[in-house]
Amino acid sequence: MIEQFNFDIQMIFAILNGKVSAAINRKLIRNFRKNGLEITPEQWTVLLFLWEKDGVSQQELCNATFKDKPSMTRLIDNMERQHLVVRINDKKDRRTNKVHLTKTGKDLEERARFVANKTLKEALHGLTLEELRVSQEALRKVFSNTKD
Repeated sequence: MIEQFNFDIQMIFAILNGKVSAAINRKLIRNFRKNGLEITPEQWTVLLFLWEKDGVSQQELCNATFKDKPSMTRLIDNMERQHLVVRINDKKDRRTNKVHLTKTGKDLEERARFVANKTLKEALHGLTLEELRVSQEALRKVFSNTKD
């Protein structure tokens, strides 16, 4: 079936190798800055998870954001320096740290969600609901076909 489909292989690889994601991230960074939010898209994904479920292990954050442990450690280190999160030793397992939002991290939620939603609307401008549904399903299949 796919052999019969005439597609632009360069465009497919541009989409799948992260160019779209990089473009959205650049727009998100600009929109965060314009609105006085000094956070990165990577920090945004961690904050988004913590706003839903605060006090999780770094491993849980790695799994949720598809980041490796060293990258997550650097990310959390930077977020601690910005007073967005704090690591607290797990009482049940002292080898594990739980990552908790600070008041500063909690207070960012409303503004950051607004800016991220605005950015997503800008990125999806002109797409119909059906195009979005088909795109989401196609990308879900590609992800499923390629994840380890």
